[in-house]
Amino acid sequence: MKLSYLFALLVIAAAVGIIISSTGSASQYVNFAEAAKMASQGDDRKVHIVGELTKNPLGEVVGVDYDPLEDENFLAFDLVDDQGKRHRVVCTNPPPSMQDFKRSEKVVVIGRMQNAQFVASEILMKCPSKYEEKELKAEAGPRS
Repeated sequence: MKLSYLFALLVIAAAVGIIISSTGSASQYVNFAEAAKMASQGDDRKVHIVGELTKNPLGEVVGVDYDPLEDENFLAFDLVDDQGKRHRVVCTNPPPSMQDFKRSEKVVVIGRMQNAQFVASEILMKCPSKYEEKELKAEAGPRS
């Protein structure tokens, strides 16, 4: 067997190994019930949970605990997942803008359940206000 064939076979085997190992550790989208079940079974993989912040009847976000003067690296808030289950989320890496956070349409938290609360290492936001403003300007068009 030629050395180049052996080298190509080795590269292919390494690529297959990397793909298999990365899919095993890939994070998945779940709800709070599934995340709690995974944690109770000892599964400590990170998961994604999509949800909405809790709001009062006036549409204002409630249940957010963030005091940058006390601890700028602590954020806790209530999140309602797609199944309607409300749960407390704690994060030690708050988003840079709390205004964008509170205006976000949907929130994705990445982390795992620990001690009956969801501990997020990362927060992703879908904020429609950034796109709505551009659409309004585009509809108005240039003034003559």
